[in-house]
Amino acid sequence: AQLVESGGALVQPGGSLRLSCAASGFSFSRYEMNWHRQALGKERELVAAIFSTGDMTKYADSVKGRFTISRDNAKSTVYLQMNSLTPEDTAVYYCSVPTLGRWGQGTQVTVSS
Repeated sequence: AQLVESGGALVQPGGSLRLSCAASGFSFSRYEMNWHRQALGKERELVAAIFSTGDMTKYADSVKGRFTISRDNAKSTVYLQMNSLTPEDTAVYYCSVPTLGRWGQGTQVTVSS
């Protein structure tokens, strides 16, 4: 199984980004997918999760109402739409397949003016 994140960038406070995670090597549509993040000096935290069919999602309290996780099973890709970004969202963002214990390499998101 392979996961490749993309879409990280430097963005100003209040801005938006969409992260993508392209999956391969496993039956993507059968698995829950997660987005995590890890800020410098902090523990990795779960940001959002989406059930295999896409009809159930959950979010960390810190991102509720600002971030949206979605998936396209035909493209084996999971997305994280991030709006109203703040400097506290600065981190490396990772996607993962929790039941397979697989992680991507991460993509850097920096929110700064």
